[in-house]
Amino acid sequence: MPVRQAMSKPVLLIGPEHTLRQAAQLMMQRHVGSAVIHDPEGEGCGIMTERDVLYAIGQGCDPDVETCRDHITWDAVYAHPDWSLEEAATVMTRGGFRHLAVVEDDEVIGVLSVRDLMREWSRRQAEATATV
Repeated sequence: MPVRQAMSKPVLLIGPEHTLRQAAQLMMQRHVGSAVIHDPEGEGCGIMTERDVLYAIGQGCDPDVETCRDHITWDAVYAHPDWSLEEAATVMTRGGFRHLAVVEDDEVIGVLSVRDLMREWSRRQAEATATV
Protein backbone atom coordinates (compact mmCIF):
# COMPACT_ATOMS: atom_id res chain seq x y z
CA MET A 1 0.00 0.00 0.00
CA PRO A 2 1.37 3.45 -0.83
CA VAL A 3 1.88 6.12 1.80
CA ARG A 4 -0.77 8.33 0.19
CA GLN A 5 -3.49 5.85 1.15
CA ALA A 6 -2.51 5.68 4.83
CA MET A 7 -1.34 9.22 5.58
CA SER A 8 -3.38 11.66 7.65
CA LYS A 9 -4.69 14.79 6.00
CA PRO A 10 -5.35 17.64 6.04
CA VAL A 11 -2.08 18.73 7.57
CA LEU A 12 -1.96 21.00 10.60
CA LEU A 13 0.05 23.96 9.33
CA ILE A 14 1.30 26.60 11.78
CA GLY A 15 3.82 29.41 11.75
CA PRO A 16 7.16 29.62 13.57
CA GLU A 17 5.86 32.47 15.75
CA HIS A 18 3.15 30.36 17.38
CA THR A 19 3.91 29.78 21.04
CA LEU A 20 4.51 26.28 22.31
CA ARG A 21 1.14 26.40 24.07
CA GLN A 22 -0.63 27.43 20.86
CA ALA A 23 1.05 24.59 18.98
CA ALA A 24 0.09 22.10 21.70
CA GLN A 25 -3.51 23.35 21.78
CA LEU A 26 -3.86 23.11 18.01
CA MET A 27 -2.43 19.58 17.98
CA MET A 28 -4.79 18.63 20.81
CA GLN A 29 -7.83 20.12 19.03
CA ARG A 30 -6.99 18.25 15.82
CA HIS A 31 -6.03 15.03 17.65
CA VAL A 32 -2.64 14.93 15.94
CA GLY A 33 0.88 14.58 17.25
CA SER A 34 2.62 16.94 14.85
CA ALA A 35 2.36 20.20 12.98
CA VAL A 36 4.10 21.31 9.82
CA ILE A 37 5.74 24.68 10.25
CA HIS A 38 5.95 26.92 7.23
CA ASP A 39 8.40 29.80 7.31
CA PRO A 40 8.47 31.43 3.87
CA GLU A 41 11.06 33.96 5.03
CA GLY A 42 13.27 31.40 6.75
CA GLU A 43 14.15 27.80 6.18
CA GLY A 44 10.95 26.75 4.39
CA CYS A 45 9.09 23.83 5.98
CA GLY A 46 9.88 21.89 9.11
CA ILE A 47 7.98 19.76 11.56
CA MET A 48 7.18 20.09 15.25
CA THR A 49 5.94 17.14 17.23
CA GLU A 50 4.40 16.60 20.61
CA ARG A 51 7.81 15.32 21.70
CA ASP A 52 9.42 18.64 20.73
CA VAL A 53 6.89 20.50 22.89
CA LEU A 54 7.46 18.09 25.78
CA TYR A 55 11.25 18.47 25.62
CA ALA A 56 11.03 22.27 25.47
CA ILE A 57 8.79 22.46 28.52
CA GLY A 58 10.90 19.86 30.30
CA GLN A 59 13.94 22.11 29.74
CA GLY A 60 12.13 24.95 31.48
CA CYS A 61 10.78 26.92 28.52
CA ASP A 62 7.69 28.98 29.24
CA PRO A 63 5.04 27.62 26.82
CA ASP A 64 3.25 30.99 26.77
CA VAL A 65 6.36 32.91 25.73
CA GLU A 66 8.61 30.50 23.84
CA THR A 67 7.85 30.26 20.13
CA CYS A 68 8.06 27.20 17.94
CA ARG A 69 10.88 28.71 15.87
CA ASP A 70 13.64 27.35 18.11
CA HIS A 71 12.14 23.89 18.53
CA ILE A 72 11.36 22.92 14.95
CA THR A 73 13.07 20.06 13.16
CA TRP A 74 14.12 21.90 10.00
CA ASP A 75 16.09 19.02 8.52
CA ALA A 76 13.08 16.71 8.56
CA VAL A 77 12.96 13.68 6.31
CA TYR A 78 10.10 13.73 3.85
CA ALA A 79 8.29 10.81 2.26
CA HIS A 80 6.98 10.61 -1.27
CA PRO A 81 3.31 9.63 -1.43
CA ASP A 82 4.14 6.66 -3.68
CA TRP A 83 6.55 5.07 -1.20
CA SER A 84 5.35 1.80 0.26
CA LEU A 85 4.40 1.73 3.92
CA GLU A 86 7.34 -0.61 4.45
CA GLU A 87 9.75 1.98 3.00
CA ALA A 88 8.29 4.68 5.21
CA ALA A 89 8.43 2.47 8.32
CA THR A 90 12.07 1.65 7.61
CA VAL A 91 12.97 5.33 7.26
CA MET A 92 11.09 6.19 10.47
CA THR A 93 12.76 3.37 12.39
CA ARG A 94 16.25 4.25 11.18
CA GLY A 95 15.70 7.94 11.91
CA GLY A 96 14.08 7.38 15.30
CA PHE A 97 11.04 9.50 14.59
CA ARG A 98 7.29 8.89 14.67
CA HIS A 99 6.04 11.38 12.08
CA LEU A 100 6.93 11.71 8.44
CA ALA A 101 5.74 14.64 6.33
CA VAL A 102 4.57 13.54 2.88
CA VAL A 103 5.61 15.87 0.06
CA GLU A 104 4.55 15.96 -3.57
CA ASP A 105 5.59 18.70 -5.99
CA ASP A 106 7.17 20.70 -3.13
CA GLU A 107 3.89 20.74 -1.19
CA VAL A 108 3.20 18.93 2.08
CA ILE A 109 0.09 16.88 1.35
CA GLY A 110 -0.08 14.73 4.46
CA VAL A 111 1.68 13.31 7.49
CA LEU A 112 2.30 9.62 8.10
CA SER A 113 2.52 8.72 11.78
CA VAL A 114 3.24 5.52 13.65
CA ARG A 115 -0.47 5.56 14.50
CA ASP A 116 -1.29 5.48 10.78
CA LEU A 117 1.08 2.55 10.27
CA MET A 118 -0.43 0.67 13.20
CA ARG A 119 -3.96 1.27 11.89
CA GLU A 120 -2.98 -0.25 8.55
CA TRP A 121 -1.11 -3.13 10.16
CA SER A 122 -4.13 -3.90 12.35
CA ARG A 123 -6.46 -3.75 9.37
CA ARG A 124 -4.22 -6.13 7.40
CA GLN A 125 -4.05 -8.54 10.36
CA ALA A 126 -7.84 -8.51 10.74
CA GLU A 127 -8.30 -9.22 7.02
CA ALA A 128 -5.75 -12.04 7.13
CA THR A 129 -7.45 -13.58 10.15
CA ALA A 130 -10.89 -13.29 8.55
CA THR A 131 -9.77 -15.19 5.45
CA VAL A 132 -8.32 -18.12 7.41
